[in-house]
Amino acid sequence: MANYRLIDQPAGVPIKAWIEGVVLDDRAREQLLNVARLPVVYKWVAAMPDAHWGIGATVGSVIPTLKAIIPAAVGVDIGCGMMAVQTSLTASDLPDNLKDLRSAIEKVVPHGRTDRGGRNDRGSWAHPPAHSEDAWKRLSAGYRRIIEKHPRLDRGRTAQHLGTLGTGNHFIEVCLDQDDAVWVMLHSGSRGPGNRIGTYFISRAKKDMERQLGNLPDEDLAYFSEGAQHFEDYVAAVEWAQAFARRNRELMMEAILEALRRSKHLPAFTTDRMAVNCHHNYVARERHYGREIFVTRKGAVRAREGDLGIIPGSMGTRSYIVRGKGNRESFHSCSHGAGRAMSRRQAKKTFSLEQHAAATRGVECRKDAAVIDETPGAYKPIEAVMAAQSDLVDIVHTLRQVICVKG
Repeated sequence: MANYRLIDQPAGVPIKAWIEGVVLDDRAREQLLNVARLPVVYKWVAAMPDAHWGIGATVGSVIPTLKAIIPAAVGVDIGCGMMAVQTSLTASDLPDNLKDLRSAIEKVVPHGRTDRGGRNDRGSWAHPPAHSEDAWKRLSAGYRRIIEKHPRLDRGRTAQHLGTLGTGNHFIEVCLDQDDAVWVMLHSGSRGPGNRIGTYFISRAKKDMERQLGNLPDEDLAYFSEGAQHFEDYVAAVEWAQAFARRNRELMMEAILEALRRSKHLPAFTTDRMAVNCHHNYVARERHYGREIFVTRKGAVRAREGDLGIIPGSMGTRSYIVRGKGNRESFHSCSHGAGRAMSRRQAKKTFSLEQHAAATRGVECRKDAAVIDETPGAYKPIEAVMAAQSDLVDIVHTLRQVICVKG
């Protein structure tokens, strides 16, 4: 018996939605229907249980396309994703007061945003450390090829964003699993370079389809078709941004683990037990139902049989290390998190500082007004989200955070 609900419509492909026991808001449903009306969509659209309204396309959707890509469905945080590493530490190795460990992490990873992202931005490196410079040297050749064709992209920070967290729902956590093993987990993407690439090519797609925009259900769903002027350029740029995002997560993880190793509060430890690094905002060439297609996962994780993935909850709820079951009907995908239950603006109006402090009791984290939009109540119940996708993944580890760093 299928776990999904079938949302059918006369003008377009159907939607298979894994939403049993969770709410799919009307705006997200309308976005899904809009995407499903596009002529380039293959078979059906898959909606994950964390699906909610997003810019361009629904966050928590899997969009398979034939010989075409929708830049706004990939979005501007290209390659955003998760990384988690299991350590040999256990809960008994942690100090009673975790504030110093949180401070140690915050010192080695720039986070947040000030000065409108300018020269004095605390969320980027003023002078990138050697490991960021070395990583940039490996990435810079691909970047030069992109900007030679599209010089308008040659602005803003590059190496200064390698090894940095960002803002919004990006975070770093120290967690304990069901056996009290200590994990380090983080969430971030391609930062400024990815944002510029995404924004630029979304605009280019609209320009290239100018005469056809009136036939689209939403102009943000403008797409590049194979053979079109900017198709190959976009594919190359998106693949580069996804590589930048993956390396960004690796650099942060290396810095965090080194900071913890230097801490006088912890014994020596190893990190060779389990590590996961997965995108959840990206596009990839894949083969499904006998065809080579593009699969855009906008807030979804690849979950082929045996694939390891990460599904975080919120600042005060559980997160999960999962193993994919290879469900064909979801295009081998699962959710990327709990999914927002309300907008950031609504969350700020709804929750008080006292409620946020109560929801994050026992977690060493920020308790101020600037993170109210990230409070646990702003998200769907992660337990319901996991139950709705029991045919997509198996749970390998259940994590609860004890430290959370937000930008």
